[in-house]
Amino acid sequence: MKIYIAADHAGFELKEELKGFVESLEHNIYDCGAETLVDGDDYPDFISIAAEAVSSDQSSMAIVIGGSGQGEAMVANRFKGVRATVYYGGTTDVVAISRNDNNSNTLSLGARFITVDEAKEAVKVWLETPFSNDERHVRRIEKIEKYD
Repeated sequence: MKIYIAADHAGFELKEELKGFVESLEHNIYDCGAETLVDGDDYPDFISIAAEAVSSDQSSMAIVIGGSGQGEAMVANRFKGVRATVYYGGTTDVVAISRNDNNSNTLSLGARFITVDEAKEAVKVWLETPFSNDERHVRRIEKIEKYD
């Protein structure tokens, strides 16, 4: 599967750690930036590239990373067909539910709140959890899509 990954300065180091990990799970990773660590860069510049890619190719997914993951999810969710969920620690059950119930296609990570190992576990759970295709979840997602 195509996995787009993007981060600003706050998520840059975690992005670099996760690229090889995602590839080890047999996914194709596409780095949308930042290409280098530049303190104070603006997350929308990079997150929008990944979100646009997912919006254009609904069979792909994205991992976006920033300090909290909140702003990154807000940017990603502005793009048609993108359903970003945020993870910044705690149980990975919420990540699994976001896939099973909401068919999330973008995972936003808060790098200032999680370790590399926690991020890897969340990414693994998220990538391995399928969408249930349960009628009520499909119906709800269709309603969300009407707001685009």
